[in-house]
Amino acid sequence: MTRTATRYLYLVRHAEALPDESGLTESGKRQAVLLGRRLHDVPFSSVHHGPLPRAAQTAYLTKKQLRTEVPLEVSEDAGDYVPHVPVRDELPAESADYLLSFLNQFTTEELERGPELARLALERFTGPVRGENEQHQLVVTHNFLVGWLVRHAMDAPSWRWLSLNHCNAALTVLRYTPGRPSSVLIYNDMRHLPAQLRWTGFPTALN
Repeated sequence: MTRTATRYLYLVRHAEALPDESGLTESGKRQAVLLGRRLHDVPFSSVHHGPLPRAAQTAYLTKKQLRTEVPLEVSEDAGDYVPHVPVRDELPAESADYLLSFLNQFTTEELERGPELARLALERFTGPVRGENEQHQLVVTHNFLVGWLVRHAMDAPSWRWLSLNHCNAALTVLRYTPGRPSSVLIYNDMRHLPAQLRWTGFPTALN
C-alpha cells in the first residue's frame, strides 16, 4: 500500500501587471518581494508558475526571498485559461445571462483547451502527496486557476470558479490530508502588503 502525506498548496495570483502585460509594475515588483518575505521560512519542495511574463516575474521575485533554494518549474497547466465552461442549466437563473456573457470574450479554441489544462492542474496540484513527509508547494498563477482550485477543494459546483476573485500577490493556502476532506486554510490574504498595495487586480465594483 502506498503511503501518503499532507500537501499544503500555496496559491498566489501574479502581482500587478503592466498595461501590456509584458511584466510587472513597480508596485507589482514590490508586492512580489513582500510576498516572498512572508513565505521566507516555508520549506517549499517546489515552486510552479504559469508561462506568461507576469506570473514568471512574480515567481522569480518571490523565490529570491525564500530561505531554501527551490527550482522554478514552468507549466502550462499553471497558466491563465478558462477551466470550465458551464451550460445554462448549471447556472442560477438570475445570473446565467451575466455569467455566459462574460465567457463570450474568449475564443472557441480557448474554451475548448482550458478544461483539459484544468484537469491536468487537478492531477498535478491537488490531493495528498506520495510518501511519508508532508510537502509545501507554491503555485504562482492567475485568478481563474485560483478560483478553480478553491472551488474544487470545497466540493462546490464546477461553475463556481466564476464567482471567486483574487487580488494581486494575495495568498491562498489549501490543505490535503489523507483521510480527511480538503480544506481552505487561508483565502485572498494580503496582510504582507501595506494598504497602498492591497486590492489591486480586484474588480472595482466589489472593492
